[in-house]
Amino acid sequence: MHNEEIFEIDWPYILSCLPELESSAREFGALYRRRSVDSAETLLRLALVHAFCDRSLRETALWAETADVASISDVALLKRFRRCGPWLGHLLMQKIAERSQWNSSYDGNLRVRIVDATHLSSPGAKGAVWRIHLGLDLGSLTIDHVELTDWRVGESFDRFPIVPDELLVGDRGYAHRDPMARVANAGGFFLVRLPWSAVPLRAPGDIPFELFGFLRSIPEAEARESTVSFVASDNSVVKCRLIALRKSAASAEVSRGKVLSDRRRKGRSIDPRSLEAAEYIILLTNLEADKLGCHQALEIYRLRWQIEITFKRFKSLLNLDHLAAREPRMVQTYVLAKILGALLVEDLTDRYLSFFPWGYPVRSTPDLSLAALQNGP
Repeated sequence: MHNEEIFEIDWPYILSCLPELESSAREFGALYRRRSVDSAETLLRLALVHAFCDRSLRETALWAETADVASISDVALLKRFRRCGPWLGHLLMQKIAERSQWNSSYDGNLRVRIVDATHLSSPGAKGAVWRIHLGLDLGSLTIDHVELTDWRVGESFDRFPIVPDELLVGDRGYAHRDPMARVANAGGFFLVRLPWSAVPLRAPGDIPFELFGFLRSIPEAEARESTVSFVASDNSVVKCRLIALRKSAASAEVSRGKVLSDRRRKGRSIDPRSLEAAEYIILLTNLEADKLGCHQALEIYRLRWQIEITFKRFKSLLNLDHLAAREPRMVQTYVLAKILGALLVEDLTDRYLSFFPWGYPVRSTPDLSLAALQNGP
């Protein structure tokens, strides 16, 4: 089935996966005039065909005419789509909140969320222009947060809502003292890959921690940990555990090669400590050892590749690495509608088909409630 046919044949069932559209479209200013586009449902349908099906404005207008959805020009579509971004973002976050009901804990007690970001480029741009910040629930492998920013907004735990007693897992880009301190102060936990020079660590007794002395003491094929702390810019002290594992000779050689290649490409001198640190996996967490052991922390971090797979799926299956828009408002509409469409199709095909014999959820109304049927007219 072609993508357009999903929004023709299955459109009533896709609508059953969505909350009330009219009120939210008015609230966010997406539906400001009803000439040609008579409802929020029609506007959303057009946006999904444009973005999820990768159709130009002119092709979308032609499809709308052929499918008897709307009679509208490509210029009129452009004007309407420019106003859709905030509304689509609201619908996307509502869908993510609904999907969070399926989230589960990784080990029965601790919910683990993997966070990361990827770059997007607009047509004709040299380098990255946009960045998608994504959260992924590890227990259920469902997306629980999406945010689109320009490339100047860097990777940080501050881009994600912090929930007490949750573990946020991030790569080297998330090893910043103040965001990690804010996670800890909010009752959450973090697990990050630590660059050797990113965070000045303190040993018990408030003395500088000898990182390389600790690393050199690690035996082959054995994980070790040490109690450390760091000081945030507000002078708050965050107690942590440093967990490290020596890489195999082959893996260490590959890592050293990447360090050398990166430094040469950027024209920078090579610090010998960077080459030595490349021989180890170094993690930092504020979660106690009785809740997260050394080997479990390493195993959870190893599963971080799941979010990389999600990004690859977005870019290969949804063509997110080839944006069809340059103007910021159109980029926002394009990206958010594309991700929303992917979640809606996934809900319809992968989840609701498993739970409902008829293939989609029936939303109850007051007139059709069980109590009304039992009490009669």
